[in-house]
Amino acid sequence: YRSFYFSHAFAGGYSAGYYSYLWSEVLDADTVEWFKQHGGLKRENGDRFRAMLLSRGGSADALGLFKNFVGRDPYIEPLLKRRGLDHAPGADDTKTEAPPTK
Repeated sequence: YRSFYFSHAFAGGYSAGYYSYLWSEVLDADTVEWFKQHGGLKRENGDRFRAMLLSRGGSADALGLFKNFVGRDPYIEPLLKRRGLDHAPGADDTKTEAPPTK
């Protein structure tokens, strides 16, 4: 698609909503990467995910809950990898180590 096909996405207040969709994909891809780095879909990982994120719902800042779960700020690299952009010029692959867990 050419860029003008997406002009509606940046008209009015929709652009902020569109950004939130992309941001949620960043958090999703990074969470999936956390699971992969910690042994996959194991009971203990699921219990931790439920206890530290899902059960908290809207009771606390979502970014804070995410950081507490993965032990660091979000990385965009897992989303770039998911979209096939991990080897694009400027892509940073220096953050591939498993983050420390709490």
